[in-house]
Amino acid sequence: MARVRRLAEATPARRDRYVDLLRAVAIVMVVLGHWLASAVTVTDGELGGVNLLYEVDWAPWATWVFQVMPVFFLVGGYANAASFAKQRREGGSAAAWVQSRALRLLRPTAVFVLLLVVGFALALALGFDPEVARTAVWLAGIALWFLVVYLAVIALAPAMIAWQRRWGWGVIVTLVVVVGAGDLARVLTGSDVVAGGNYVVGWLAVHQLGVAWREGVLTRTRRPAYLLALGGAAVAVGLITWGPYGVTMVGAAPPPELGNADPPTLALMGLAAAQTGVALLLRPVVNPWLQRPRVWLGVVVVNAVILTIFLWHMVPVVIAGATLMLPGLFPQPEVASGAWFALRVPWVLVLAVLLAVLVAVFAWFETAALHKRTVAPSGVAVGGGILTCVAALAGLGVTGMEGVLPPVGGLPLGEVALFALGLAVVWGTGRSAPAEPRR
Repeated sequence: MARVRRLAEATPARRDRYVDLLRAVAIVMVVLGHWLASAVTVTDGELGGVNLLYEVDWAPWATWVFQVMPVFFLVGGYANAASFAKQRREGGSAAAWVQSRALRLLRPTAVFVLLLVVGFALALALGFDPEVARTAVWLAGIALWFLVVYLAVIALAPAMIAWQRRWGWGVIVTLVVVVGAGDLARVLTGSDVVAGGNYVVGWLAVHQLGVAWREGVLTRTRRPAYLLALGGAAVAVGLITWGPYGVTMVGAAPPPELGNADPPTLALMGLAAAQTGVALLLRPVVNPWLQRPRVWLGVVVVNAVILTIFLWHMVPVVIAGATLMLPGLFPQPEVASGAWFALRVPWVLVLAVLLAVLVAVFAWFETAALHKRTVAPSGVAVGGGILTCVAALAGLGVTGMEGVLPPVGGLPLGEVALFALGLAVVWGTGRSAPAEPRR
């Protein structure tokens, strides 16, 4: 905290504090959304759960507020463009930049994955029902899908930033057209697999909006902000009204409607554009507030441990379910009833306390300084290592503790070994000097 306080006090005047605020608000919305939507249940002495999205009629519309992944990728594009520009000014290579950004994600993720597997093995050794244990660990590891996509975006960012500067809006339009082609293929074939590329292409399009923001394209006048806010909202509403798209912006939609997040659709692109426009319009109103020392310190604190929060935020749900719900220590009224909603307040407070403990324990793996590279790493090695890590995390994120590779003793040790190999390759290429403080 002392170091974070010094960082807050030393914030340069040129830094856009609003970007950091958006990132902090987005993580809070993700955490609250998951905590409120995931209802732990106990039936015949066994833990289970239901998704609130499928229990109340208005929940799909609430996802338009709680689906804030577009904000993550928007500010990611802004931050990546700013960081990469600094790297180039200082004479650093694109491979070194990708390596540094990737390691900040991979190091805390490695600890998280390892402990998930250990927890699953321990649950099996203690005689827990394998299906219940597998579901619990899958729920705890729900954040892994984001790492899969964002690592891919990081690896592609130098090329995408360069193309953005050369082709401007043409890059974003092309990416959105590809998303639309994926939607059409889903409608024609009835399969989501044909649009698998949209997981990366769709979020890259939002990332490029952040790059355009950093380049000043969206802020020279207020017209782009209004066009994005109104036009994006109109597109999203029009597509779900007259098109095959579902209302919900997270999870699955009832057949034959298209779900908008798995993979991203044109409707989600519309929502992302609308959120971008609203964010830009609010910026001049909120920025003066961020000059207050206490407010800014809070933003810096959240951003310093933001990946730790994101990785671990569903673990408290599993812990509280096993220690409070299963023994009957926490009331269990009917899901979506008035009593159930009233109990969300103490439930969220319990989860917040548990998450605070987890963040205190594991934050070091995110905040500790990385070694500065004195010799540029191999771009091929960095790219290959990231691709290997992405493949391993994708296997775990899709199937949980089953994995895609043949399990060993019921554990996804193949994916763990693959991830370890990729991390070692990314970490090992290039020579290191003593660690410098994180900036």
